Amino acid sequence: MHHDVIVIGSGQAGVPLATRLAAAGKRVLLAERKNLGGTCINYGCTPTKTMVASARAAHVARHAARLGVHTGDVRVDLSAVVDRKNDIVRQWRSGVQRRLTGAGERLQVAFGHARFVGPRRLEIAGEVHDADCVVLNTGGRAVVPSLPGLDRTPYLDNASVMELRAVPAHLIVLGGGYIASEFGQMFRRFGAAVTIVQRPEHLLGREDVAIATALEDVFRAEGIALRLGVEARAVAGREGAVEVELTDGSRIQGSHLLVAVGRRPNTDDLGCEAGGVKLDKRGAIIADNFYATSAPGVYAVGDVLGGPQFTHTAWDDHRLLYDILQGKRERGRSGRLIPYAVFTDPQVARVGLSETEAKEQGIAYELATMPFAHIARAIELDETAGVMKLLLDPKTERILGAAIVGIDAGELIHVFVALMQAGATARAIVDAQTVHPTLAEGLQSLVMSLDRYKLR
Repeated sequence: MHHDVIVIGSGQAGVPLATRLAAAGKRVLLAERKNLGGTCINYGCTPTKTMVASARAAHVARHAARLGVHTGDVRVDLSAVVDRKNDIVRQWRSGVQRRLTGAGERLQVAFGHARFVGPRRLEIAGEVHDADCVVLNTGGRAVVPSLPGLDRTPYLDNASVMELRAVPAHLIVLGGGYIASEFGQMFRRFGAAVTIVQRPEHLLGREDVAIATALEDVFRAEGIALRLGVEARAVAGREGAVEVELTDGSRIQGSHLLVAVGRRPNTDDLGCEAGGVKLDKRGAIIADNFYATSAPGVYAVGDVLGGPQFTHTAWDDHRLLYDILQGKRERGRSGRLIPYAVFTDPQVARVGLSETEAKEQGIAYELATMPFAHIARAIELDETAGVMKLLLDPKTERILGAAIVGIDAGELIHVFVALMQAGATARAIVDAQTVHPTLAEGLQSLVMSLDRYKLR
């Protein structure tokens, strides 16, 4: 069966790319081996943030007395939380199905595992298909570390942990990145004892120490045990009783074990060698600035490229590749601004350079920092945890990077994203009239704490 384009994977790049190419007159086959919607809808953004919302509701209810509101005992029905999460996942998945169905006859969907059997030639559910162009959007999955005893010990990953119907007595989390941090705090707020084990000295290893420390302070205040600077040496146990031995010789006993030490691209069973598609040592597909792989006519987008593994990056991949495939090769993927947020509470968000990265690269900068507690609106909300950092180019006054730990940081960071994308100077936010009292007003205060912008 011949097609103009075969898209493998129905994630946040695959679906919009397939539907747009079909609307442009291409005969497109979209292959999906399991559930429509990819990682984001089924195991990532949608379900996790839905459950994070329930965890925050429990936390706010427990601490409402600080605002003069008394709620009584707070009980978490984890089964109901999971049911709500599943309902929302089904809604989004159904939306993807409707979008694909509405794309017309030029777009066909094949359910089954796709594997190269030759150049631009794939076997899908027992049928062989070929195309002039193949786009790989196969995503990634949780890393399973080579840890003694893990193969004999029941453990959870980011997908299975969201299917628990009862709150664990004690959840041990291996890893300290955004997935581990979100789930660790979530289950602590559901009522579990939680211990996070992280090999680096701080959580969120990509962030400056001040940013990571601000989140760590919150976690400790909520009763989350942090074992930082050590890692698991071995694990053992059975259902309901696990033990983790650490490299410092200590041991932790818990009821459940969550392994969240990273993600790896889904390329093992893709038949890349038969398709002429080269991989790097981590199993990620090697592609150039315009998404082209080593195989002529084969492109790759999204998490399968190895990073950065964000839904919004994959979606941006689709629109760049669409233009490339349509002959509008105006820009590639390098040099993009890639903002991101960690949906802990408070949230952590960043765009551009961190101070650590600027130092490592020898880039000159002016630094502004301000506690979140200096924002009037944060004080009124009693949401004062966190800190803000801004790096400014001393010559051009353009923003090099910004990081925020605080309530709604994932929303606030877009003020700096817009300024950086537009190539505007920080003077734009200084001269703006911001609404009082708002959290965004605090961003102006942050910028105006720099000597060049202080009111004299």
